[in-house]
Amino acid sequence: MALTESNMMDLGTTAPDFLLPDTVSGKNISYNEIKGNNGTLVMFICNHCPYVIHVNDELVKLGNDYKSKGFGFVAISSNDVENYPQDSPDKMKILALEVGYPFPYLYDESQEVAKAYDAACTPDFYLFDKENKLAYRGRLDESRPNSGKPLTGKDLRAALDTVLEGKEISGIQYPSAGCNIKWKK
Repeated sequence: MALTESNMMDLGTTAPDFLLPDTVSGKNISYNEIKGNNGTLVMFICNHCPYVIHVNDELVKLGNDYKSKGFGFVAISSNDVENYPQDSPDKMKILALEVGYPFPYLYDESQEVAKAYDAACTPDFYLFDKENKLAYRGRLDESRPNSGKPLTGKDLRAALDTVLEGKEISGIQYPSAGCNIKWKK
């Protein structure tokens, strides 16, 4: 597994729409259905990536802390499940229930949504403001597996707080890093 960084989509980009199946409820969910009144966080994750496993507890805390503040949350897995069966929808459902994700965990079988977001790695984060314009893309914080740095979510939490205040986030944003998205051949 190669360490891959975010592609860093242009700030101000309008959130690409999607309609994807939620692996827990079985319902198809669109961006408009999950968007929040104050902003929306779209996360590209997967089951097996050690970088995602490292941040799972913080993702649950973020969802629980900010959903009540008017933010929408969604996680999407776009990995090729033929070559990475541990990321299949049935296993996504099991993980979502075990970890307690307080947000839908959608499956992007065609990988078109990952391409629309220019997603490159797991985890990859995209925070849109209440106008559905990209306000932040980048890392959760500086912690990585075995880095010795505590997992705090400080970068993403600061971005969420700034969007909540209606202020503009600094353009100095650091890319997320993790496993590359497993593209179909």
